Amino acid sequence: MTANTLALERVSKRYGDVVALDDLSFEVQPGEIFGFVGSNGAGKTTTMRIVLGVLAADAGEVRLGGRPIDLDVRRTIGYMPEERGLYPKMKVGAQLSYLAELHGLSRSDARAAVTRWTERLGIAERLGDTVDSLSLGNQQRVQLAAALVHDPAVLVLDEPFSGLDPVAVDVMSEVLAEKAATGVPVIFSSHQLDLVQRLCHRVGIISRGHMRAVGTVDELRGTGPQQLVVHAPGAAADWADRLVGVRTVDRRDGRTVLEIDAATDDQAVLAAALKTGPVHEFSLRRPTLTELFREVVTA
Repeated sequence: MTANTLALERVSKRYGDVVALDDLSFEVQPGEIFGFVGSNGAGKTTTMRIVLGVLAADAGEVRLGGRPIDLDVRRTIGYMPEERGLYPKMKVGAQLSYLAELHGLSRSDARAAVTRWTERLGIAERLGDTVDSLSLGNQQRVQLAAALVHDPAVLVLDEPFSGLDPVAVDVMSEVLAEKAATGVPVIFSSHQLDLVQRLCHRVGIISRGHMRAVGTVDELRGTGPQQLVVHAPGAAADWADRLVGVRTVDRRDGRTVLEIDAATDDQAVLAAALKTGPVHEFSLRRPTLTELFREVVTA
């Protein structure tokens, strides 16, 4: 196993009769940004808490760099929870220094790290402010600084982009990419699948405690049906309904999105469209991660 690979092997967790995780396995490699997506209650937060050692798995194992998650390993993890875990009445600078020292940094190293990360995240001028006086976006920047201030060996972030404005999203995206470029494995959950598609090297889709699909976005797209976009503004709404191996996914403003079976001849579809009148566009379309997600979790 590669150094600092985060590996989950056959992890299971129950809460009474509720199965939260069932035989869950995946890896996050050094330098990889891994998007962990699923509906509410799918098991994402439970997984992250087990990775941190906050929850104990009923079965299975989590290792970082081949080592089980003990107290020493936990100190090397940077974590950003969905329910923000900052002290609201404590000043930003003092709080970040305190958290850095809890992770083993000396006082001088902690202060230097606080300066570096608050400057990088654009909150250096808020060091003397209490957390509860900050906007939601700046609170999240402080929370990210808390996850980074001890130079973690792995980053685990639960919904880090929730509620952020576009500028803050760009800053956070850049920071995650920078940390991954240094060899840090990064795993984050998000409902913002456009961001996951743009940022992540690989994606895992979890549903009802099961990992339903893992791979690059391109690999996951390859498992889905082929789609065609046909812009035939003069065609009737049901022009494709009688074609064999073809299903209409969407139609608006004369543009129809079709799913076609692997054996379907796309040229036959084009010929059928041309019989309705002029065709302004006829192109293959790759499904988005959002569409793939819907397909996987409803299967």
